[in-house]
Amino acid sequence: MTNTDKILVLDFGSQYTQLIARRIRENRVYSEIFPFNVPFKKIMDFNPKGIILSGGPSSVYDKKAPIPDIRIFDLGIPVLGICYGMQLMAHLLGGRVAKAQKREFGRAELIIDDNSDLFKGIGQVARSKRQDTKGSSSLLTSHFSPFTVVWMSHGDRIERKPAGFTSIAHTENSPIAAMANKKRHFYALQFHPEVVHTDKGKEIIRNFIFSICGCRPKWTMKSFIETEKEEIRERVGNQRVVCGISGGVDSSVTAVLVHAAIGDALTCIFVDNGLLREGEARKVENMLRKNFHMKIRCVDASERFLRKLKGVKDPERKRKIIGNEFIRVFEEEAMKIKEVGFLAQGTLYPDVIESVSFKGPSATIKSHHNVGGLLKKMKLKLIEPLRELFKDEVRVLGHELGMQDEIINRHPFPGPGLAIRCISDITRQRLDILRKADTIVLDEIKKAGLYVKLWQAFAVLLPVKSVGVMGDERTYDNVIAIRAVTSVDGMTADWAQIPYEVLGRISNRIINEVKGVNRVVYDISSKPPSTIEWE
Repeated sequence: MTNTDKILVLDFGSQYTQLIARRIRENRVYSEIFPFNVPFKKIMDFNPKGIILSGGPSSVYDKKAPIPDIRIFDLGIPVLGICYGMQLMAHLLGGRVAKAQKREFGRAELIIDDNSDLFKGIGQVARSKRQDTKGSSSLLTSHFSPFTVVWMSHGDRIERKPAGFTSIAHTENSPIAAMANKKRHFYALQFHPEVVHTDKGKEIIRNFIFSICGCRPKWTMKSFIETEKEEIRERVGNQRVVCGISGGVDSSVTAVLVHAAIGDALTCIFVDNGLLREGEARKVENMLRKNFHMKIRCVDASERFLRKLKGVKDPERKRKIIGNEFIRVFEEEAMKIKEVGFLAQGTLYPDVIESVSFKGPSATIKSHHNVGGLLKKMKLKLIEPLRELFKDEVRVLGHELGMQDEIINRHPFPGPGLAIRCISDITRQRLDILRKADTIVLDEIKKAGLYVKLWQAFAVLLPVKSVGVMGDERTYDNVIAIRAVTSVDGMTADWAQIPYEVLGRISNRIINEVKGVNRVVYDISSKPPSTIEWE
């Protein structure tokens, strides 16, 4: 990302840190998140146009409070502190922070006292009525400050500003809800502009990155593709690359991007574990082979996986068995390819952030996102071209690469596949029942125009049977649960209020078309407290 302006976000543990980076990227400005204790040299090498200090759960006067390298304030670039970041800025630059007499959580009315660059175009003019001596009233607006609704989440507040700072906004409970040192381009907010609950939060962030930092909106998917292709070609040289394909968005986009860079030097390996949706293997193969002319090896290992899973009911054991067996099958196939030096993997930016937390750098990457044994045995190096992107950005990238909507808009599908939607025992017969029911769910959801509005929709085969009547005969058959949720990022989710007529069609078709099912139920639990998947 050497040819674009960048904003660095230092993470102090806020649940909203990822949102800050996303808001910046929405404005076509590149942003990355580093842990608060990142080495100062790495900050220098990143060469940001501005720095944002995130919120966090700590208090600056705690013994183990996260403190960054104070030299960030000597770089001569703008700095914006948010919540804990504001308190930290005050503390490190000579101000005083103390516990607030009254904590502020939730919405608050922010009164803007100084129309600085940060608040340019923000708020409305407060209106007040004035009575004359005869009792009539007239509207007075001349000297009242603008106001806007913001989202607060803090128990501390600024008691004394650092030298050179002025208060630029307040709330009823916080005399210094925002402050600025305009000469040094330091700004700080007690509230969270990155969350949707702050009415003008996006505008505040835009003001910081454009008016204050002077960034140019040059970061696009087209520029990302060209930069990434060049870097992949330079790294790979004359060696070969293997890529494991699952049929999901991340691995498919990774494969297409790497292929665009090095062509036939890439070989994709698709492992059919017998736990995929109906027609999944064929769709993936056709998409990559016919549309992009890619080398792909399809391995039918379904019998092998089903033997390993026989009699296994515990979901965690299922996951481990499937993950370990995938590595073995992938390894056997990859070892047949000569001169392989790299493994391409669809790691996304949220995976990187979770692996390198604000508590300190860590080299650990989630086990279900890699095939670590293969890397060690074959001495492969990783290529992770999506590691700087969020999920929605990956979908945009897929569009730019010419991929079909059916693939890039596909709902998330768990790594263990239908194994964790087939509750309890896994058999070929039970998987076939689930597959057919799931196909009907998706078919009716798509016909109703609901697919792109939902985060996920799928069928679950329950480990219970119920009594029913079909054609005047008593039945004792399986129960299918339908799960459909709306979400932005999968971290939280609400059950989808699908129209009754759509649910009715789904239920009617499953009971009539899927032999062995006589009852359909709808899951109306949200996350939290429930999870999206049942296992």
